[in-house]
Amino acid sequence: MKLKLSVLLSAALICTASVPFTGMNNSTVAYADEWYFAGETCAPAHDTSRDVQTQGVGNPFGYGDRNTPADASAAEIRAINHAMTTQEVKYALYKEIDEHWELISTRLGQPEREKVYALFLGLGSRESTLGSGQWGADLETAQEDGFGVNPAHAYGTMQTAVTAFADCNPLFDKEDNVPEMYQYTFNESNFYDAIISNHMGIRKILHFAEICMNTHNMHGYQVIRNSLKGFNTGWCNMAEDSGAYQTYADEICTMAQFYYEEGHLYDNVFTWTAASGLEKYRGADRWSWWGDTEPSMAEITATEPSADEELLLGDANCDSQVNMADAVLVMQSVMNPDKYGSGKPDGISEKGEKNADVDGTPGITNKDALTIQQYKLGLINSL
Repeated sequence: MKLKLSVLLSAALICTASVPFTGMNNSTVAYADEWYFAGETCAPAHDTSRDVQTQGVGNPFGYGDRNTPADASAAEIRAINHAMTTQEVKYALYKEIDEHWELISTRLGQPEREKVYALFLGLGSRESTLGSGQWGADLETAQEDGFGVNPAHAYGTMQTAVTAFADCNPLFDKEDNVPEMYQYTFNESNFYDAIISNHMGIRKILHFAEICMNTHNMHGYQVIRNSLKGFNTGWCNMAEDSGAYQTYADEICTMAQFYYEEGHLYDNVFTWTAASGLEKYRGADRWSWWGDTEPSMAEITATEPSADEELLLGDANCDSQVNMADAVLVMQSVMNPDKYGSGKPDGISEKGEKNADVDGTPGITNKDALTIQQYKLGLINSL
C-alpha cells in the first residue's frame, strides 16, 4: 500500500480521540458523547480546495490498482490490509468510486458523488464496521468450508463474496453483465487484496443494478435498495414486505445518511448497526435524502485498459520492472524536459508517464520519483 507520508503525518497531528470504551473482540476503541459513532475526528487527507463533485478526492494515499504486491503471500497481503486506518479504508473506497464515477453515477441514478461515497461507507459499516479501528480492511467470513467453496465466503470492507470474481466455482451464477469494469480472476492474490475487493464489490452492486432495471423493471431508489438486497442474499427481486429490507438495505441507508449529514466522510469515525442514536435516520422516508434521479443503463465507455495496455506502476522506462532507473528517468524528465521529456528519443514515453504517475496527484513530478525510491527501499509496500 503506497502512503503519502507527509499527508499522514500532518493528519495525525490534528486527529482528536474521544473517550475510550471496550468494543468488539474486547478491544478498546473511542466513542463520542452521542454514543452512536466511534473513532477519531480527523482532518481530511485530500486537498480540500478540490472540487470533489467534479474531480473526486484525488487519491491522497496513492492507491494503485492493487493494495498489495501481486506476488505476496495471503498472510502478507492481509497484514498490509490489517494495518489500514479507518480513514485509509474510506479513501480506498473513494479511489475506486472516482475511477468509475460516470458508470456508477449513471447506473445508480445518483449525480452527487459524496452521497455515493456515503452509500458505500454505509455498506462497509453494515458488513464490517469499516474495520472498527481494529483490523483495517482485513475481515474474512464464511471460509469454514475451504477457500472459494462457499458462495458466502467473503473478504474486505464490503465483504465481497467469491461469486463476484471470474473463474470461481462454475456452479455459482456468473456475474458477467458489467463489461465496463474489469472482472478479476478468482485467486488468493486477488481475493485478499483490499483495493481489488473494493473494485469487485462495487462491480457486484452494478451487476444487481442491471438486473433490477432490465429484468425487474425497477425505478428510482428501488434500484439501489434491491441491489443491496441482492448483495446480501443473491436475489434482487422486489420483496413483498419491508421486513426484507429493514436490517440490511435500509440500515445501510441509515448509516450512509449519518456519514453524509454529520460530516464523517473523511475522518476515522465509524458507526454500526446496533449503535444507539441513529433513530433520526430510520424514518419511513429514509431514502428521501438519496434523491429521485432515475438510474439508467445508458451506454458508458469502458475505461479499463486492455491486456496489452495494462500499466506497471513505477515502470517509467517501460522495461517491465520497477527499480531505481525509473526514479532517475522521472527526475531527468522533470529537470530536463527538452532531452528527457515525453516523446524525446532518450526521454519518457506516454505509457512511461502513466506508469510513473504514482504519487496520487496528476502529472509527473519529483514526488513521483521519491515515491518510487521509497517503494524500492521498502518504506512503502506497493505503488
